[in-house]
Amino acid sequence: EVQLVESGGGLVQPGGSLRLSCAASGFTFNDYAMSWVRQAPGKGLEWVSGITWNGGSTYYAESMKGRFTASRDNAKNTMYLQMNSLKPEDTAVYYCAADAGYYRRSSDPSDYNYWGQGTQVTVAS
Repeated sequence: EVQLVESGGGLVQPGGSLRLSCAASGFTFNDYAMSWVRQAPGKGLEWVSGITWNGGSTYYAESMKGRFTASRDNAKNTMYLQMNSLKPEDTAVYYCAADAGYYRRSSDPSDYNYWGQGTQVTVAS
């Protein structure tokens, strides 16, 4: 059974940091590019970042550049998102997604091969 399980979300104050994890199972993790996509309350899905199969290249939405860092450990079948300088507008459910291509800059779940269940991040004082 294919699974993508996100963890690490929670409540953090503005300016704080969180590290999200996405644990993959049931498929060959290092054959897939990975992405993070988020959905803020009452809003649509928003692509956050992407990382190639070997972690050699990473990509970010403009508002996340310099604050978020994506990485992966293929030996552990896990992807990470280090989020620093968090803002209230970063409050969202964060999803990880797997794509068999080079990397995908999309917020549409149908563009991905696999999609996780999400983890809630709340940035508030």
